[in-house]
Amino acid sequence: MEIFGLILAGGEGRRMGGVDKAWLSLGGQPLLAHVHNRLAPQVARLAVSANGTPERFTAWCKDLPVLPDPPAHLHDGPLAGILAGLDWASLAGAAGLVTVAVDTPFIPADLVARLVPAGAGAGAQAEPAQAVSQGRGHPTLAYWPCAWRGQVAQALAAGERRLGARLARARRVEFADLPDPFFNINTPEDLQLAQARHDALGTGK
Repeated sequence: MEIFGLILAGGEGRRMGGVDKAWLSLGGQPLLAHVHNRLAPQVARLAVSANGTPERFTAWCKDLPVLPDPPAHLHDGPLAGILAGLDWASLAGAAGLVTVAVDTPFIPADLVARLVPAGAGAGAQAEPAQAVSQGRGHPTLAYWPCAWRGQVAQALAAGERRLGARLARARRVEFADLPDPFFNINTPEDLQLAQARHDALGTGK
């Protein structure tokens, strides 16, 4: 049962001054590199979800597919990116898709194994799963069975844009790791905290 991965990199980074968060530097590498390096070993294939010029990603990693939103749902938020990811994964025969936001550079090395346990199933009975830490759900860090592709498409066609609504009944997988493995970078202050954490990890603390 193959599981694919999708890095959600379509955010506008408004609280970071409108910069493309994928290219924010952390420890001398872009956030995209941190997420890529942590997620790639856990999945059969990996892509990035983003609109705009794909060359900004392929110039960094020529083998990284860049999936724009479906034409009917351009700029409809991360759910549109997930639909594009499910289309890609389904066509390649994958069982499902694990999504990760590009601004979460500390995801655990066993994220996929814990979201998609052995025997989770790939057919009509497969269920999505959402990562939870410190009592808070993370809709962008989730497992989406390819069997759910039709439900996602129907939700978008009906005007639904919220990931949380699609995952309301998803299996919740608790990650009690400390510090929070799903710390995300939204502000310059967050980036400073992430840099301090990165430096501490580098010294074994």
